[in-house]
Order: sequence, then C-alpha cells, then structure tokens
Amino acid sequence: MRRAVCPGSFDPITNGHLDIIGRASKLYDEVYVAVMINKSKKGLFEVDERIELIRQVTAEYENVRVEAFHGLLVDFCKQRDIPAIVKGLRAVSDFDYELQMAQMNIGLSGIETLFVPTNPTYSFLSSSLVKEVATWGGDVSHLVPSLVLEALNERLARD
Repeated sequence: MRRAVCPGSFDPITNGHLDIIGRASKLYDEVYVAVMINKSKKGLFEVDERIELIRQVTAEYENVRVEAFHGLLVDFCKQRDIPAIVKGLRAVSDFDYELQMAQMNIGLSGIETLFVPTNPTYSFLSSSLVKEVATWGGDVSHLVPSLVLEALNERLARD
C-alpha cells in the first residue's frame, strides 16, 4: 500500500490545503493529514477542533486519515510506515525552507518529500492570512470551505 502524509498546523484548513490533500489522495492509496501540535503556540482553533473540521471537509476522500502529531514528523511517518511527505509549494520562498526540511528528513530517516506546486488560484493563500483578513471583517468565503467559514466566524465573534 502506498502511503503519504500531508503535515501542517491547518489553523484553519484552507481551500489551498484541500487542493493538495485531494491531489495527493489520487496519487496514494492512503493519505494521512498530520495536524501539528505546538504547545508553545496558541492557535485560533484547538487541535481537536482542527481535526474535526478537517475530517468533515475531507470526508469525500475515502483514503484520507486525520491525526494529530507532536515531535518529529519522521517519527510519525516511521510509526505508520509512511515513506513520503507531500508538501504544497506556493512560491520560491516556500521552496527554500521546504528544501531544507526535505533534506533533513531524508537524512534522518530516508523519508522522501514530494513537492506539489499549488494551484495558481491559491498561490497567495495561508491560514495566517485567512485569520487576519477574517479578523478585520474581510470576506474569506472563497478561501475556505463553508463549514470552516462558519466555524471561523463563530470563533471570531466570541473572541
């Protein structure tokens, strides 16, 4: 069985993330979405909330699994016999950082990284940008799934 992982914080998941996950699901038998736990960073959504949102918006992909992880991504991969990491690249600036990570990961564990160029529609998109625009009342409805938009609006209304 061919397995891959799409890692990230997904706070919140965007249409750009979904594009990469969907494309990976066509290339691999099983795709794990690994939601990073970073205890030193306070996210807008708790990890469990992110996992639930991702599970709901990826439900159409029967071969996608969603789990949290902390520590080294290569350890997550080794524990699940995952030989490949799939990363979306938006711009050259992403490549510089991601290349370093890919080289470190293959050196640590032999796990390969597959870079997938983002759909040009989402080349500027990040979770941070979505949160910032939404915080100031901007329209992000075309950038996130409707379920995520609803959760985002509810969260921002409470805070």
